[in-house]
Amino acid sequence: MQFETVIGLEVHVQLLTETKLFCGCPNRFTLDMNRHVCPVCLGQPGVLPVLNREAFAKAVTAALALGCTVAPFTKFDRKHYYYPDLPKNYQISQYDLPLGRDGHLDVVCGEATKRVGIERVHLEEDAGKLLHEPGRSLVDLNRTGTPLLEIVSRPDLRSPEQARAYLLLLRQTLRYIGVSDCNMQEGSLRCDANVSVRPVGDGALGVKNEIKNMNSFKGVEHGLSLVRDELVAAVERDEPLRQVTWGYSVDAGRVFRMRTKEYANDYRYFPDPDLPPVRVSEAWIASAREGLPELPAPRRERFVREYGLSEYDAEVLTAERGMADYYEDLTRATGDPKASANWVQNDVLRALNERGLTIEAFPVTAAMLAELMGLVDGGTVNMPTARELFGRLVEQGGGSAAALVQAEGLGQVADADRIAALLDEAVARNPKAAKDLENGRLKSAGYFIGQVMRGLQGRGDPRAIQAAIADRFDIDPSLLAKGKKKK
Repeated sequence: MQFETVIGLEVHVQLLTETKLFCGCPNRFTLDMNRHVCPVCLGQPGVLPVLNREAFAKAVTAALALGCTVAPFTKFDRKHYYYPDLPKNYQISQYDLPLGRDGHLDVVCGEATKRVGIERVHLEEDAGKLLHEPGRSLVDLNRTGTPLLEIVSRPDLRSPEQARAYLLLLRQTLRYIGVSDCNMQEGSLRCDANVSVRPVGDGALGVKNEIKNMNSFKGVEHGLSLVRDELVAAVERDEPLRQVTWGYSVDAGRVFRMRTKEYANDYRYFPDPDLPPVRVSEAWIASAREGLPELPAPRRERFVREYGLSEYDAEVLTAERGMADYYEDLTRATGDPKASANWVQNDVLRALNERGLTIEAFPVTAAMLAELMGLVDGGTVNMPTARELFGRLVEQGGGSAAALVQAEGLGQVADADRIAALLDEAVARNPKAAKDLENGRLKSAGYFIGQVMRGLQGRGDPRAIQAAIADRFDIDPSLLAKGKKKK
């Protein structure tokens, strides 16, 4: 029997705010345990929560970016359960009136595009973190009360690979709109996955199993594959399936059973009496929608259409909003979309990766790089010198390439007499290469170009060198570039 996998994801995203959701504690990641806490987020008797407007506004922005309908009226509820990292013994969340509903993301996986529905988006407070050590467990409550956005997809995903692609696009979208850094290493993006299996062609949903708190894209894909295989094996053994919650061990690369699944009535939801309902006006929604930046997919399509880029180049350049902004600033300054794409993908990205920098922290601004590219286009420097100058600008934290060229005499050499003299020396050193070139073997021209360029310390004008070789050996200069035979 062939089985179909059915997957839905519950993604928890910490929002980038100055303070926590219901108190004034700093919303900052730190390894210094229990530093950012106060009576409110510790759930002390008599304290009252106050809703963080910035967090609510970012949640509205996220809901709109995900295509959701934003509720004009919403409220907060108490969700009761006992965990040692949640001092109140209840979580302030949203139950029956979530902030957003009925959104979607169009996910590209392989050659196919799949629309994945988003059931709901709601705002809640995060719990703390347990740190397990040999012989003891520690509780870090820094994270308690952090504004958390929960994004629940519909069960539209059909493979672990699709789930990973959805999660990557969701992360990219949230980073584009600036509501979260989605740093999985720091726990600001975490994923629970619901998975079931059913015979191919069967429209009924199977028994749902959940995998908790996976914090890597690879882990989501691997954990889903393991649980799917467990469920298929159980069905093939004619074992009844139960609604089980699984954990995933990154170090061991395996899943393990944690408990049978809780249901909504186990949480005893009721409206939080300390927080008033929130009304979201049409004007607020319109203003938030107007403030949305261009999202990744339409920006990628525009780069292909407007700048004539390949799909691959457009995907690389729009992977991060800051990178796309940098590329567009550079293209506007140079007027050359393709050359700008080459510099960003080859030189800028390599420098960022080597130094572990983000584009926002990159010292060579788009204006500085545009000036350098202008020196190449104007014939002031050749490409090897330009790349050397680029490296120096990165090392020294920016600056003017033109000023370096002027101060150090790095301009391109196009002196015809000097080039001819160096070419004569190269011919004398290698008469066989000269004979080959005379006989129409144009590859030998590369040897002479290299010898002359070496004599000019890499600063020779390639066009002037090619012209000198063409004149010496009676070759059409255009044929040297095209690699054609002697006329």
